[in-house]
Amino acid sequence: MFDGVSNFSQSTDFTFLFTLIVSAFFLLLVTFLMIYFVFKYNKKRNPVAKNIHHNTALEITWTAIPLILVLIMFWLGWRDYLKQEAVPDNAYTIDVTAQMWLWKFKYPNGKETDTLYVPVNTDVALNLKSIDVNHAFYVPKFRLKKDVYPNQNRKMWFNSSELGSFDIACAEYCGLNHSYMYNKVVVMPKDEFFAWVNSEDKYPTLKQLAEQNLENSRN
Repeated sequence: MFDGVSNFSQSTDFTFLFTLIVSAFFLLLVTFLMIYFVFKYNKKRNPVAKNIHHNTALEITWTAIPLILVLIMFWLGWRDYLKQEAVPDNAYTIDVTAQMWLWKFKYPNGKETDTLYVPVNTDVALNLKSIDVNHAFYVPKFRLKKDVYPNQNRKMWFNSSELGSFDIACAEYCGLNHSYMYNKVVVMPKDEFFAWVNSEDKYPTLKQLAEQNLENSRN
């Protein structure tokens, strides 16, 4: 958590961690109180039942606190959702096509690959479409996922500050070989990326990727 690989990593991890801590706290609290009351108010200790009258202050408290916590969770999620939907106007745009069972990537100059290459520290927008069934473009390390539907154009964006290669998966069951619909997003130095994308080479050289992976492992 909090590795900051993409511009959404830290905020997404914080929202998840906050929700997890709150949920764990109330799970332990309710479990403790349940066990405590079982022993405190069992029939042996209280052979005669007593009427328990309401407590207005207590009822307001146990209503207000969960409501506030849920509203905080909603606000955190809504804030990140709005950021993810606000694609920068100057973002470098790549077309992504999903089909059973692979991803295709097309760059502004027409170059196509089956691995996604992007420049580091750059706003990158992805135009997502499916030519057959429902898919979901998911980059776990970037904390990003977007459903991809037939006959719909969807869009997502990110900015990665770390060099390296990261998994891309389809997170929507899309048929027999769904589990094989894996690929990579490779984050490259800007000068190397633009030199490659404007060349006739289909893929970056092995030397470039090896040097990039070595630098990433040292960090």
